[in-house]
Formats: sequence, C-alpha cells, structure tokens
Amino acid sequence: MATAASIPAGSAPTRPDRALLLASIVIVVGVVSTTLAQTGVLARLPLQNMLKNELHVSRSASASFFFLAGLLWYFKPLAGIFTDAFPILGTRRRSYLLISTVLAVAFWIGLYFTPHRYGALLWTCMAISSCMVFASVVIGGYMVEVAQATRGSGRLSALRQFFSLGCSLVAGPAGGYLAAISFGWTAVACGGVMALLFPATVFFLREERKRVNTGEVLADAGRQIVRIGTSGAMWAAAGLSALFYVAPGLSTAFFYRQQDVLHMTTVVQGYSGSVSVATGFLAVLAYAWACRRINFRALLLVSMGVAGAAHILFIYYTSIPNAFALGGLDGFTFTMAELVMMDLAIRVTPAGSEGLGFSLMMSARNLPLFATDVLGSNLLDHFHWTFNQLVLANAAVMIASTPLMLLLPQRLFRTRDAEIIEEEALYEPAPAPATQIE
Repeated sequence: MATAASIPAGSAPTRPDRALLLASIVIVVGVVSTTLAQTGVLARLPLQNMLKNELHVSRSASASFFFLAGLLWYFKPLAGIFTDAFPILGTRRRSYLLISTVLAVAFWIGLYFTPHRYGALLWTCMAISSCMVFASVVIGGYMVEVAQATRGSGRLSALRQFFSLGCSLVAGPAGGYLAAISFGWTAVACGGVMALLFPATVFFLREERKRVNTGEVLADAGRQIVRIGTSGAMWAAAGLSALFYVAPGLSTAFFYRQQDVLHMTTVVQGYSGSVSVATGFLAVLAYAWACRRINFRALLLVSMGVAGAAHILFIYYTSIPNAFALGGLDGFTFTMAELVMMDLAIRVTPAGSEGLGFSLMMSARNLPLFATDVLGSNLLDHFHWTFNQLVLANAAVMIASTPLMLLLPQRLFRTRDAEIIEEEALYEPAPAPATQIE
C-alpha cells in the first residue's frame, strides 16, 4: 500500500532513515505553523488587547469572539474524512497542504487590511481557522502514515509533543510584545510563520499520486462511526470528561483582571502565560514517571481532584507575584489532569477506530473547555458575579465531577501503564483502519 512517505514512481528509493528525516522536517514545520499561527495562540494577546482597549468590548463579547473564531477546530474529524476521501490531483496530503497554506497566508494578509470592527475581524479569523484546520488534519494524517511506514511512531509522537509545547512557551512572550505594538505586525508574524509550511511541503513531502476509492473510504468511515456510536464506555467517559471541563471558564476573566486590577502590561501578561507552560513541561515528565508506578484509578482521581482544589487558590490572584506563582501551580496541576484525561480517552476509544474515535474524544473535550469561557464571562458581565465567586464555582464543578469517574467500567482502570503494555502484548492487535484522523 502506498503511503505519504512513499516517493513518486520512477525515482530512486529513499532509505527509511532519510524518509523519516524528511518527514520529520515536514511534521515539525507543520506543527509549528498550524499551532503558533492560530488566532488563539500567537495572535490571542494582540486580539484580546484590541478588543478590550480599542473596541471596548465586554468580557463576554471577547470570550465569544475566540469561541466562534475557533469553532471549526471542534469539527476536525469531518475535515479528516474529507481529505482522506477526496484527493486533489491524486494526492491527499501534498495538495491539501499547499492549498490550505496559501489560503491561510492570504487570509492573514487580509487581516492586516481588515477594518478594526468586531464582525469584520471575526469573519476573517474564522476564514483563517477554516484553512488551518485542514492543514492541521493533513499533518496529523501524514504523521500517522509515515509512522506506520517507518516504524517511527514513538519518535514522531515525542517530536510532535515537544514542538507543540514549545509553541505555547514562545507564544506568551512573543504575543505580549506584539500586543504592545501595531496590530499589523501580528498579521505579518502569523502569516510568516504559516508561510513556512509551503517550502517545507514543496521540498520535503514526498507523496506518490494515486487513485483513492472514495466509496470504499466513506464506507469504512461509516463502519467506524457505527462502531463508535455503540461504544457505551466511550460515550460515558466523554460525558464525564465534558462535565469536568464544563466548569465556568476563567481565561478571559484572567485577562481583564490582569490589566484592570493588577495593571499588567501585555509583555508581562505574555511572560505570565509562559510560566504556566513551563510548569506544564514538568507535569509531562512527572506523568511519564507516575503512569508506570501508580494505579490508573488513583492517578485519575488524584490528578483531577488536585487540579480542582488548586483552582480554589485563585481567590488570592491579587498581585503580580501571586499571579505568577498561581499560574505556575495551575500549569502543573491542570496539565496533569489533562494528561490523565487524554490517557482515559485512549483507553475508551474502540479498537479499529483509533484515529476517528480519539479525535471525537478530543472534540468532546475542546467544545466545553472553550465554550465555558463564554459562560464565565457572561456570569461576570450580566449576572454580576464577583471574580472570587467565579473561581469557587469553577473549582466546585471540577471537584464534584472527580468521584463520578468511578462510575466508568472497571476494565478502564487496569493498573499501571507498564502493566497494560505487558497484558496487551498477549493479544493480536486490532487491524489498523483504512483512514486515521488525528
């Protein structure tokens, strides 16, 4: 079976190590471009600053802006099925990447000239997101294909996670500096980062042109959807996960409090966000150690409970030193909770539908996580809640959802990670699906 790692017919074969190197370049550039150049990452602080201080919008309107701007990211599985089923000029990766990159850069250039009005900015940001969703899905699918062809799944996964976290670490300070200067530089910076994917695709992505049986791919997608739809454990876990994330969001509330109460500059706000990411790196290392030594049930309950309890401390978010310290604590505890929830998502995804099932679990997480920022902002603006009331409500929902995880089937709590690997090694692995979506 030809893969995205294969090279055009008639060319000299590429050694596996060189194929993996070329693919790694595309994946690294793809992850950096489709992560850093999102409207909610590098451009978030500049856009928030413009909405608050130039357009003078409320917290609820600001939160709604980012929720709607990123709306298409919650439906990535649909883009994955589309790119797998409908190749352009015989390719499912290269053509989609080139087209989506060019369009995304064009829309970033368009944002440079967009009038500073709420509606105009929102529509342009949604257009940017629509292009970047396709690019992100294609990079994920390409990574899966290359990993299968070169047996480099571990290396590529680690590479992807490292650069994804690195983007978040850079986005804070860089976004803070961009927010302090003319907004046009934000459009230039994001468009420039996204443009890096075009030469990487042209020079390093090797894909053989081939015909794809669209009916076969769609039929397989239908079978996967039926398999997922009848997986009670997965939907139970998705519902409980959504309950954990449905706590009233604090993101926009933090931004306004940092400027209005703590009088932070956008540069300081950027560094504040980087502290959370840095401690998140530590949480990744801690979880990698803990998952092989601690029973998963205990790890799940403790990680979720501690994350909820740590949120109570945000009532002391009253000074810049406190903001940095509490941000660092939250970066560690909430990342641990995120990791254990991702672990749970992997455990409940039905065999044979790994790609589509996992992406649906992530969509079930993304939608409540970002929608609740709108809820939290509305509680502050229209129901006149205080910041501390919002903090306590947020913590209470997270803590209350923790013991409900015990309602999930016992088989999902199979001891430690290392023991799961040994147990599953006794069984024949499920056949890989025809299409996999990140």
